[in-house]
Amino acid sequence: MVPTNSTAAATRLSTAGAAPASNASAPLDFVVKPVETRRERKAFLELPWQLYRDDPNWIPPLRLNQKELVGYAHHPFYDDAKGQTFLALSGGRAIGRIEAIENPVHNRFHQERRGFFGFFESIDNQQVASALFDAARNWLAARDIHQMRGPVNPSLNYECGLLVDGFQIPPTFMMTYNHPYYGRLIENYGFRKAQDLFAFWAPIDLIPRLDAKLLFVAQEAASRLSLEMRPMDKSRFRQEIEMFLDLYNQSLGGTWGFVPLSKREIDHMSASLKHLIIPELAMVASVAGKPIGAVFAIPDYNPRIKQIDGRLFPFGFLKLISKKRNFRRFRVISANVIPEYQRWGVGLVLLRSLIPKILESNFQDAEFSWVLESNHLSRRSLEKGGAVAEKTYRIYDYPPPAEATPAT
Repeated sequence: MVPTNSTAAATRLSTAGAAPASNASAPLDFVVKPVETRRERKAFLELPWQLYRDDPNWIPPLRLNQKELVGYAHHPFYDDAKGQTFLALSGGRAIGRIEAIENPVHNRFHQERRGFFGFFESIDNQQVASALFDAARNWLAARDIHQMRGPVNPSLNYECGLLVDGFQIPPTFMMTYNHPYYGRLIENYGFRKAQDLFAFWAPIDLIPRLDAKLLFVAQEAASRLSLEMRPMDKSRFRQEIEMFLDLYNQSLGGTWGFVPLSKREIDHMSASLKHLIIPELAMVASVAGKPIGAVFAIPDYNPRIKQIDGRLFPFGFLKLISKKRNFRRFRVISANVIPEYQRWGVGLVLLRSLIPKILESNFQDAEFSWVLESNHLSRRSLEKGGAVAEKTYRIYDYPPPAEATPAT
C-alpha cells in the first residue's frame, strides 16, 4: 500500500518526534508539493547549486539541457512519457526535489507496469527524502503503477544511476554525481539494488600494452569477417548519427532495462552532438558495405562545463568546443555490435580502431562507461585489457523484485 502522507496537493510535514537526521539537531518543518509556478521550476533547477556549493568534485549540469530533460522545455522523450516534479520546501527554501516519470515505451517494450524516479536531490534528512519518494509513488499509484525504479534522468538512455563508489574523482561528461549519503536515504526508504553500472578507467600508456590475447582476437575477427573500418563522415553528419543510434537500438534489444530511442529522440541527439564530436573518435565497422557495429567516444567536457557554470550562452558554448586538442580525458560511451556479430570480437576491433587518433592526441586517460553488471562479456574484455572499475553506479527498485505486487 502506498503511504498517504504526500498527495498531489502540498503536504506539510515535520520531523518532530521522528528520529533526527544525522545533520539535524532540531525538528524541521517542511512541505512537499508539485512544482506549479515559474518560480518553483527555477528553484527545482537551481537546487543542486545550493547542495553542492562546497563540493569540489561536483560538475554543474548544462542548464538548458537540464531544463529539457526535466520537461520544462520541449524534449522528445516527453512526446510519449509523462512526468511530475516535486519540491520539498522549508521556510520557502528548496531542500529537496524529485521527478516521478511514467514511460509507456519502457512498459510496452518490457511488458510490465513500472514507474521511475529521477533528478533526486535532498539535504541529509530521511524524513525529507522519504516524503519525496512518497510523493513520486503516489503520483504513479494514481496511474495504477505500483513499482518504481531509479534514479534515471529521465531514462537509461540519458544520465542514470546513483554513484555509490568513486566519490573522490569528478564525473566524466554525461555521468552522474551525488553526495555519498544519498544511498543511505534511498535504501532506508526500502529501495534495493536492481543493477550496478561500472565506469572503467585506463591510462593512455596502457593502450600499447593491451593483453596479447585480446589483440589476437581483434586481428582474427577483422581478417575472418573482412571488416571494413572507417571514421564518421562529418559531411553526412545527420545520417551518420542516425546510423550510429540505429545500431545502438539494434544491438541492445536484449539488454537489461533497455528502451529504444524514438526517431524524434535520435533527431534531437543528432542536433545536440553535432559540435561535440571528434569524427576520428567515432568509428564504424561494416561487412560487405553494411554497418554492423560502431564505437562512439567523446572528450570529457566536464572541466569546461564547470568553468562556464553550465551556461552555454552567450559565450560558454565557444569555450566548451574550442581547442579540442587540449582535452585530457575521453569517454567511450558505446561500442555496439548487432546481435549476429556480437561474439566475433568486433567490439575489440572497434576499440583498436581508435588507437591511432588517441596516441596522436593529448589524452592522458580514458573512461569506458557505463558497463552493466550483467554484461559479463564487456566487463571481462575490459578487465583482461587492464582497465580498472573506478566508479560504481546503482539503479534501485521499489519494492524489491521479490516483494513486487502486480497491478490490480
